Amino acid sequence: MTDPGLRSSAAPAGIDLAAALLTGEIVDCSVTLDERLPASWPTHMPFQRKVYSWFENRQGPPQDVQGWRGPYHTGWVTLDEHCGTHVDAPSHFIPPPDSGLANAAEIGLRNGDALELREMIGPAAVIDVTDLVGQADPGASPIVSAERIAAWEAEHGRLQPGDIALFASGWDRHYRPMPEGSAFVIDPIVNRSAPGWPTPGVDALQLLLDRGVTTLGLDGASVGACHDLLTPHLFGLSRGMIYIEVLANLDKLPPRGAIFICLPLKIAGSSACPARAIAIVPRGSAKQGGAE
Repeated sequence: MTDPGLRSSAAPAGIDLAAALLTGEIVDCSVTLDERLPASWPTHMPFQRKVYSWFENRQGPPQDVQGWRGPYHTGWVTLDEHCGTHVDAPSHFIPPPDSGLANAAEIGLRNGDALELREMIGPAAVIDVTDLVGQADPGASPIVSAERIAAWEAEHGRLQPGDIALFASGWDRHYRPMPEGSAFVIDPIVNRSAPGWPTPGVDALQLLLDRGVTTLGLDGASVGACHDLLTPHLFGLSRGMIYIEVLANLDKLPPRGAIFICLPLKIAGSSACPARAIAIVPRGSAKQGGAE
């Protein structure tokens, strides 16, 4: 039996992280950051990594590298706050209370560095919505309804406070090097040439709140729908929900039984923070699938 003293103070009641780590399988739920991949929102600063110091001077493509700084290798990156797997803070869409702007509220002061880690560690409730993919017009997202979540509960049990709702659509299969990777976000958002990723509607968000579920994640590019990015963000973030976007490998997780952990970078004043997310799955219950 695990020493109770090893139980994480950040974990909801009933989760023994030490025991899970000793016996479980780790599933990486984060995407890779690479200049060839659709890591950033189309209208935001693109992800870039450049070599700052190499072991010696070398000239040639893809770039000349310099070794005069020392015999070591390091690089610098351009990293948008919403790049790759990341966590939205309320301040992403909610202005601060003294701004005089529409939708301003006290919670608009809650930036990425103030997110509560406890809210991003918990039992994973993985809701399969793969059948919704493609069930919308080009430039629109299929909407996950409250009825869909209730049907999941009828099979897997009622959602509980502290659960983390993860919507698994398999959308991360589009997270590929360009130009194939345009299907991830550019085609539905910029080109309006294809339907987008499934995302929960306001009634589904309200059901989660009614259950005491305040953190959700999905493998699509945004909790916002392609045809309505604003409404789901305003509704949930104004009520203290935490949105984890651009996850991967959710289709490897069982509906119940995994522990989800997401640790965002601590960036002062940020509207979002890139993060590393994992799931700890009971050994033998991880499924095949996920992004390459």
